[in-house]
Amino acid sequence: MKSRDSLIRLKRFQVDEKRRQVSQIELMIADFTRMIGDLNDQIVGEQNRVGIHDIAHFAYPTFAKAAIQRRENLKVSIHDLEEKLSTARDELSLAVEELKKIELIEERDQHRERNERDAAEQDVLDELAGRRHAYGH
Repeated sequence: MKSRDSLIRLKRFQVDEKRRQVSQIELMIADFTRMIGDLNDQIVGEQNRVGIHDIAHFAYPTFAKAAIQRRENLKVSIHDLEEKLSTARDELSLAVEELKKIELIEERDQHRERNERDAAEQDVLDELAGRRHAYGH
């Protein structure tokens, strides 16, 4: 039983760790998405400030070009993180499944042991009742 208790603790730790990983990736995606929104605002603001919206124009602001490049890099990073998030969610699901299996086995064994104890106690009570009945007659 001790080894199963250790295994359950280990599996719970693994599930918690996978949940943390999923959460961290989701937070990074949210941060990057927010950053993209901020960059979009900065790009539009810079374009409006100089009055040039065509990126191919020779006088297009360098700041806007750099912001566009950062925005594109963030989009690529988000795509990569979404793939990692999918993998992390799959790993979390698998870890939860493994934990549930072990917990169900533990629950089944505890139920069986409880039934065996109850049956043994009932046998003792039946024996005592039989003796009492035999002495009473």
